[in-house]
Amino acid sequence: MPPPDHALETVSAYHEATKHTLERLYARPHTLDWANMPNPFRHYEGVPVLDLPADCPEPAAQALAVLDGVSGEAVATDGAGFLSSLLYHSAAISATKVVPSTGYRYALRVNPSSGNLHPTEFHFAARGLAGWDDGLYHYRCSSHMAEQRMRGGEAGRELAALAMSPWFRDAPLVFVLTSIAWREAWKYRDRAYRYCLHDIGHAWESLALAARALGCEAFALGHFPDAEVARLLGLEDEWPMLLVAIQGSGIPLEARPVEPGKWSGGVANRLSEEQAAYPLIDEVHRATSLEAPLAPVAQPGPGDNGEGEFTLAPLATSGSPFSSVVRHRRSALDFRGGIESISFEQLSKLLEAAARPFHADFEGDLFGGNSARYLRLYLYIHRVSAMNPGIYRYWPESRTLECVRQGDQRLMAAGLSLGQDLAGNSCVTFSMVAGLERAIRDHGSRGYRYVFFEAGCTGQRLYAASEAMGFRSTGIGAFYDDQVHRYLELDPEQGQVVYHFACGYAVEDPRLDASGA
Repeated sequence: MPPPDHALETVSAYHEATKHTLERLYARPHTLDWANMPNPFRHYEGVPVLDLPADCPEPAAQALAVLDGVSGEAVATDGAGFLSSLLYHSAAISATKVVPSTGYRYALRVNPSSGNLHPTEFHFAARGLAGWDDGLYHYRCSSHMAEQRMRGGEAGRELAALAMSPWFRDAPLVFVLTSIAWREAWKYRDRAYRYCLHDIGHAWESLALAARALGCEAFALGHFPDAEVARLLGLEDEWPMLLVAIQGSGIPLEARPVEPGKWSGGVANRLSEEQAAYPLIDEVHRATSLEAPLAPVAQPGPGDNGEGEFTLAPLATSGSPFSSVVRHRRSALDFRGGIESISFEQLSKLLEAAARPFHADFEGDLFGGNSARYLRLYLYIHRVSAMNPGIYRYWPESRTLECVRQGDQRLMAAGLSLGQDLAGNSCVTFSMVAGLERAIRDHGSRGYRYVFFEAGCTGQRLYAASEAMGFRSTGIGAFYDDQVHRYLELDPEQGQVVYHFACGYAVEDPRLDASGA
């Protein structure tokens, strides 16, 4: 691990080097090597593969209730049924698209991903699940199966010891979310590490919401020794990014002694014939890695509070079931524009969902519930009933909006988002601005990961809330960073934009085939 000062310099240099500017985009044109596109599915060959029931039970909970923090009821009577339902609603294939010119068919998943490239893999350690062997598993998304890489409960016990958190001590399920950076770098080059972190946030919140719908809760831990977790899981080209413990009455359990571990490991499939090197990505990952399991997590500092002139309305309601919402969620390719609008009540619900607490060590739950959030939301409001177009800042503590710039923002929102029309055709587009300096003060260089995790988590909540209320969303990872700062009149110490997000009425994609989902 680099010395602390050097690590912080590396993080800062990476962020600056991966900012989009017109000069950089034109100076480094990039042609995609389709013949060398990474395989979107990871398999471990030579290990036992266990079926997950195809007809898994569906949670009865409503989507907006789950977003509000209301737990659903238990639906599974055994471990296989619970795991199948949990993964079916958080990580599984949900539809396919067909390229008309070639007939090539590719998969879409429940959890969103930049460019649909899916760098995130789901590993989990199970202990005491009824009718399910203790062990370490990898989720084989392509066939909705679990690959058993270790038999016995030692993996779960070791992960709990590394986590140093009471949430993990007796957790029957501990997930390890990993990233394969090459999958994103193939298309997005050096900026890909940002998108890998976004996608971990998406996957984490997908998992947490599915767990809640099934009568459980999830706690995420970002502060762990990277190399030790990688060794325990036998990882090569995957980087462990986040540990997620799941507990609750919805998990069917049975008492049994912990058996010694028996490692089978397996051989990871090769994703590409060739893999290009991206030293900047390797360097920033090393700079944000931890060596010592007992490295302290700092007391999170307070966020900034304020008040605007517009108070959120009573929140919109919807009876849409959680299962249908997450299985039918799609990233919009564009929005219809025109005169269609969302209501102020719907916007209020989006903001309320985005601002609810999450459970993670870097938010502050380890310190008596003192919540430290690093994101601020700026809204480019185009078509929201009872609101004039303009840019607004959201103050979550007072549940108010402050107008910081008046007037039509459609052209500017699209222009700042690398000229992508969907940012201007939406009903509302968000700039997520992160207090990077505050996160790094709280957590050292590791804090760089945490602000992107929070952005991805927030984006997943916006996805789910939009779908539940009858419209759609899409994440936008590409924008002109410093132009956004200048337009919002932000000094560097006031934050850095880390994600754009748009919500509205989607243009339907004729390539979509959800018949088998």
